Amino acid sequence: MAPVRGSKKRKKTEKKPEENAYGSGSSERDGPLDWWDELLRRINGLQCPSKGVDKFESVFKISRKTFDYICSLVKEDMMAKSAHFVFANGKSLSLCDQVAVALRRLSSGDSLVTIGDLFGVNHSTVSQVTWRFVESMEERGLHHLQWPSTEAEMTEIKSKFEKIRGFPNCCGVIDTTHITMCLPASDPAGNVWLDHEKNHSMILQTVVDADMKFRDIVTGWPGKMKDWLVFQNSNFYKLSDKGERLNGKKVEISKGLEIREYIIGDSGFPLLPYLVIPYEGKDLPESKIEFNKRHSATRMVAQRALARLKDTWRIIHGVMWRPDKHRLPRIILVCCLLHNIAIDMQDEVQDALSLSSNHDSGYHQEICGTTDVDGVNLRDKLALYLSARLPP
Repeated sequence: MAPVRGSKKRKKTEKKPEENAYGSGSSERDGPLDWWDELLRRINGLQCPSKGVDKFESVFKISRKTFDYICSLVKEDMMAKSAHFVFANGKSLSLCDQVAVALRRLSSGDSLVTIGDLFGVNHSTVSQVTWRFVESMEERGLHHLQWPSTEAEMTEIKSKFEKIRGFPNCCGVIDTTHITMCLPASDPAGNVWLDHEKNHSMILQTVVDADMKFRDIVTGWPGKMKDWLVFQNSNFYKLSDKGERLNGKKVEISKGLEIREYIIGDSGFPLLPYLVIPYEGKDLPESKIEFNKRHSATRMVAQRALARLKDTWRIIHGVMWRPDKHRLPRIILVCCLLHNIAIDMQDEVQDALSLSSNHDSGYHQEICGTTDVDGVNLRDKLALYLSARLPP
C-alpha cells in the first residue's frame, strides 16, 4: 500500500490492559454479550428485548464476530490510560464501550454531540476515543490492506477476475472517489481543495480485487487533481513502472501469444503496458464493443467496493463538516481497513447489504488520453481474445 499522506507512527505503550476491558461488571470469560445487554439498558432510547443481536448489527453495521476481532486488535492501545474516559455517571469506559463509541462515530457520521448524547459521554470523550481508535487501527490493522505477497494468492485473484467477464491474468481494478468537505470561508487554503465540480474534496484512489477488497490506496490529495496525476504520484505506479509490481507469470492466450499481468481502469487513466482502459470513439468494430462491455462489467467491482465503503462508514459519505485535513487521510485509511476486515471475517452483515455502484454522485468522467504503444498492443490482444477471434 502506498503511504497515506498525513499518517504518522505512534509510540507503543508498555502499559497492560485494565481489568474492566470487557465491560462493566462482566469478566473476559463472559465476553462482550453481557456488555451489550448492559449498554442497551444504559444508552438513550435503545431497548433490548430478545432482538439484541439484531439491534447490535443495525447500530454498528458489522457482526458480533467482527466486533470482537476488532476489540482484540486494539485492546492494548485502547486500554492504556483509559481511566479518564468516563460516562456521565463517572464510570470508566470499558474496551467494548470505547470501540463501540468509535465505530458508531465512523459508521453513522453523526456529530460528536449526537454520539455523546447516545452513549452518555462528553463530546470531547467521543473525539478522544475515536482518535485513539484510529491511531491504533493504523498500526494494528494494516496487515488487512496489502498487495498480494504470494503467487498462490495472486493466482486466486486472477482466477476470480476471469470468472467475472473473462479477463485473463487481470490483477485488479483501479478507481477514484471524492470525499467532500465543507470548509470555512475564511480558510486561506480553501481554493486548494476546490475541485472541478466546485466542491471542496479529497481524493481516494484504490486498487480493488475481485472480492471488493482494497489492495492499495492513495489518499490525501486535493480533489482538483486529475485521476492520472494522482496515479502517477503513487507508489503503485512507481513500482509497476520499474517492473517491481504486476511482474508475475505471463499467460498464453493463443499459440505463441502471451499477455502479462495488468490492472484495468476507466478513461480517466492512461493506457499503459500494465493498465488497460476502454476504447474511445464511435462506430467501433464489434470486437472492441464487446471488449468495452466486458471491461465495464469487470470495473463494477471497484465501483461497488467504494459505494459500500461510503455507505457503511458514513463519516466519509456526504459532506464532512470542517474536517482536520491532516487527520482526514488517516480516517479514510481506517475506514478502508474496517471494510477489508469485514471481508476477511466473511461478515454476514456486510454480505447481506445491497450492492450499489454509485459512489461519486455529481462527478463526471474526465478523459486522460495518454496512450503507450505496449498498452495498445495488450488491449488489442485482449479484445481479440475476448471476442474469440484469436487462432487456437
